[in-house]
Amino acid sequence: MTSLVPRPPYNDDELKSLYPANLELQLVQILLRHGERTPVSSRFHLSPFWPYCTAVRQFKSTVLDRTTGQFSTLEWKRRLESFGPNDEPILAIGPNGELDGICEMGMLTDKGRETTFDLGTRLRKLYVDQLAFLPTTLKDADSLYLRATPIPRALDSLQETFIGLYPPHTRSPSFPPPTILLRSLGEETLFPNDSQCRRFAALSRAFAQRAADRWNATDEMNYLNKLYGKWMPPDTPRVAVDGRPRLSGINDTINSTLAHGPDTRLPKEFYDPKGREIIDKISVDEWFAGYKESREYRMLGVGGLLGDVVGRMVGSAQQSRADGGYEVGRASNKQQPEDNKEAASSLGAFEGNGWPPYTSHIAIEMFRKSADASETAPQATIPRAEDASSHVASSSPGWVSSLPSWTSLFGIRAAPGTPPPGIGRKQTEQLSPHEKATLQNYYVRLRYNDEVVLIPGCRAPDNHLEGDESFCTLEAFKAIVDKFVPSNWKKQCSENVNAPAFPANPEPSGY
Repeated sequence: MTSLVPRPPYNDDELKSLYPANLELQLVQILLRHGERTPVSSRFHLSPFWPYCTAVRQFKSTVLDRTTGQFSTLEWKRRLESFGPNDEPILAIGPNGELDGICEMGMLTDKGRETTFDLGTRLRKLYVDQLAFLPTTLKDADSLYLRATPIPRALDSLQETFIGLYPPHTRSPSFPPPTILLRSLGEETLFPNDSQCRRFAALSRAFAQRAADRWNATDEMNYLNKLYGKWMPPDTPRVAVDGRPRLSGINDTINSTLAHGPDTRLPKEFYDPKGREIIDKISVDEWFAGYKESREYRMLGVGGLLGDVVGRMVGSAQQSRADGGYEVGRASNKQQPEDNKEAASSLGAFEGNGWPPYTSHIAIEMFRKSADASETAPQATIPRAEDASSHVASSSPGWVSSLPSWTSLFGIRAAPGTPPPGIGRKQTEQLSPHEKATLQNYYVRLRYNDEVVLIPGCRAPDNHLEGDESFCTLEAFKAIVDKFVPSNWKKQCSENVNAPAFPANPEPSGY
């Protein structure tokens, strides 16, 4: 599947089952993949310039006027230039001679903007309209945590999701610009950062080579060669996991073209249903098997991200700014391959699933057990959001409104450059009995594209809510993630680069 076909909104019976009355929804974190985009490389003589990016007709930039000393906005449109027959410059054109609205490689398209906006509206339907968990109208940005990777399509997808969640008419007239957090590429953990982590790059190559050895001489690959072989370059005529283009690159082009119009389509053989099923299965094995089989792969590929996710849940349980408020400088409480299926694979929650469609998302919800919970929905609260592209989260109002005095009373404040105090990154076995007690009566549940998924280690007795294995205790969830959260990611990325890539003993994810 290329583009996500969202399920209808939950009906009343489904809501009662998914959000039981004895649990109060306290924190939601959303990790989302970017929307539909163009291919990251030009393949199979397909037109490299796609006319699906209307946004480039109406760019705005902040500019400084030296005569006034004031910043203003310059509105402009972008056209692409390319090589001509003798390397002279020519204007890039689309398949039908289009000059404007031309996409760059890997750019979020108009379709991608539509689907990520629609994701925001679905989140609003659930968390605002149905659960009354988020406020109907947003007054300021102090409650928001938004984060994207340095890749432009990720930032664009995050912004579209945000305005779908809170379109202009649902924000107060005085709503200030929201803060969006970015990291330098050298410290980015929202996607598997093999360009900045030498050991992870070595692991990735080893698992990719294993996939090539496993699949290249199979009947499945022979079938793909019958379909695609005549379109392969003369110097690499066979389709292979490690071919040129790589099999995953062919898959990328198939998915990108299927998501868009007929003027940018491959020959019909590329869309053969059996062929697509095979190429999807092999690509998933190449890209995701490492997360399911190797603790080190999980640690260096996605451990930092899930450490952040757990840290915010623990911060929320402890009622501290470690829940994400610190990052946006808030005095009180409050984005993928470039997607975050790696996070769920690392938790053992995605057995049997295929390549994630564009605009896929993982909702990581934290609940608090309430002895006197009524049959009514959770009360309105304050939102927050982030990006693989992106990540959206929210906390419950009772203590949010009182947090400024609470933090002042206990002195829980942190200057920029100093992380807020808390036990989020402290290993479970190092927690004191008192610290463990602060995690009691909290539960974590994952939904992938609005379908509940189970974490294997949460099925054990005492690791889940009685009668429902999908609600993992926060303590158990943290213990599972702690096993692959790096202690010093940069240092560990440079160590043991030439060590064996595959674990000596099984290290299955989710336990």
